Amino acid sequence: MQNGILIIMNKTIYSKKRRYLSGKLIEAREQAGFSQKQVAETKLVSQSEISKLENGARRVDFLILLELANLYNKPISFFIPEN
Repeated sequence: MQNGILIIMNKTIYSKKRRYLSGKLIEAREQAGFSQKQVAETKLVSQSEISKLENGARRVDFLILLELANLYNKPISFFIPEN
């Protein structure tokens, strides 16, 4: 049963990190003054894709994160939890 507990803990930690990143994506976009539609107009990602990234329904590809960080004028460290 120990393995089952470990899997549950890992999923919980992963879920918290995904929620954190989703929140930071929204925060960065709003601070930069962009709507989801405006981000989609840059052709980096579609509006549907940015919505999925921001609500945690889709994993964030690192290269997309780099592009969004650049668009939002944020260092990549902005999106990484301190602990």
